[in-house]
Amino acid sequence: MSDDCLFCKIAAGQIPCNRVYEDDQVLAFHDINPQAPVHVLVIPKAHIATLDDVGEAQREIMGVVMERAAHVARELGVAEAGYRTIINTREHGGQEVYHIHAHILAGKRIGPMTVR
Repeated sequence: MSDDCLFCKIAAGQIPCNRVYEDDQVLAFHDINPQAPVHVLVIPKAHIATLDDVGEAQREIMGVVMERAAHVARELGVAEAGYRTIINTREHGGQEVYHIHAHILAGKRIGPMTVR
């Protein structure tokens, strides 16, 4: 856990969240600033700052994060219609909290990605 990391504090139960799923490795919760009717974040409980910090030692947990994201989408009833999964990396990639997290966006048709 990183002492100054918002998501580490959420994972540790120090800050409340609207939980969707939790196990010993992963936590999923609703985003406080949703960009779609369904917007859930899936985080590893272990602190990994960015996708660039993922190496061989983090390979397994990242597989778990992706598998749990699919599980959460099924549990929320959005998997069959479809959903978008995004991992933002660093400033130009739109990362705001430096604890790796996968966004699940669903609940409406999401058009092609455009970069402005």
